[in-house]
Amino acid sequence: MPVSTVYRGTLAHSTRDEALQILEDFVLGVDAEGKIAFIEEGQNVDSLSQTWGFQTSDIIQLEQHEFLMPGMVDTHIHASQYSYSGTALDLPLLDWLNTYTFPVESRYKDLDFARDVYTKVVKRTLRNGTTTACYFATIHTDASLLLGQIADAFGQRALVGKVCMDCNSMVPYYKEPLKECKDETLRFIRELLKKKYARVKPVVTPRFAVSCSSSLLHTLGKIAKNNDLHIQTVMAHGCYLSDEELKIFHERGAAISHCPNSNLSLASGMLNVRNVLNHKVKLGLGTDVAGGYSASILDALRRAMDTSKALTMQDAQLQTLTFEEAFRLATLGGSEALSLDDQTGNFEVGKDFDALRVNMCIPGGPVDVFPGQGPKVILEKFLNLGDDRNIVEVFVAGRRVVPISRTIEIIPEPSANKAIQLLTRSSDTLLDRRQHFII
Repeated sequence: MPVSTVYRGTLAHSTRDEALQILEDFVLGVDAEGKIAFIEEGQNVDSLSQTWGFQTSDIIQLEQHEFLMPGMVDTHIHASQYSYSGTALDLPLLDWLNTYTFPVESRYKDLDFARDVYTKVVKRTLRNGTTTACYFATIHTDASLLLGQIADAFGQRALVGKVCMDCNSMVPYYKEPLKECKDETLRFIRELLKKKYARVKPVVTPRFAVSCSSSLLHTLGKIAKNNDLHIQTVMAHGCYLSDEELKIFHERGAAISHCPNSNLSLASGMLNVRNVLNHKVKLGLGTDVAGGYSASILDALRRAMDTSKALTMQDAQLQTLTFEEAFRLATLGGSEALSLDDQTGNFEVGKDFDALRVNMCIPGGPVDVFPGQGPKVILEKFLNLGDDRNIVEVFVAGRRVVPISRTIEIIPEPSANKAIQLLTRSSDTLLDRRQHFII
């Protein structure tokens, strides 16, 4: 298959063996299906052009201070909380949920309100370089379906979850009876899968243990198994997991979403990332908007490094997280946590071309680059100092999704019949499958 696009320049990505691999003067080809066709040294460009049927004059040459990196992965973000991100962080978690979160989330029965917020959060995260997002929506099925429609329309890779909660809400109108929660979850899954979106899938979403009865958790476990779906939930973001519990996470293939901004903003705790990695538990980064005030994974990366340093100050035996390791968590680590690493997360032949084109010398940009600073230093500067102004192009499966070049009108479809029957046959727990992940 001939390639549709060819780039030449510096590439930066992670592998399972290397936290950071920088490839200088390499040629990367993307085929018509948006997959990486080849990655070769620049000196082989002439033979590559003959093999893959492209003209060397068609190659997109990256500038000296430009590079390609994999798209970033947000493993935990509440799309429904985006409207008040950056505010309302004056209370501990449970009080914060009851005072701010549940009242706002109850508004998503209004699809006009949902469309406005969901459109803005998808556009904002894409501009910040998030090519893959794992979204919590709300208890409202139609609004959750709308979030999937919007993510697909703008080209983002997404897992979307209709929130399930049947007890212990201090806001009595924001929960569902067990049967309704089951029926609506099944309707959400059926309707979203029926759309056959290429890169938007449903995910089973019990909010967290406090808000879900044992019966509901049992029911959702059956639904996830019978439909071969991911599960996302909240378990204190892993901050207080014991070594024995981390061993169970490793054995079951569960993953942790590290949301350091939220952990600090809501005074929830600090995750010992080094200990998680030592236990070989899958780990990615999350913004946890709006518990975390920033929708950028770059911010999550920086707060992860800050948290690691703070823990090191408390215990000199700990090894601080390096920027290379943080880079891996933001990209390949996130795709592993979501069991999407066979499709995305780094630059490997056959994977989808989910990528950012980063320019460190953009006019009016936030970073100054000086003579003699090589690709590794430039990447580190971007991770520590850069922002969306440096992200000049974003690609998902080869499709350019940033700059967002046109207005996309999102019209919710009529509600489907809510009465859905689906036989379930398993009593497996939430952790009892390899693809399940815990946030």
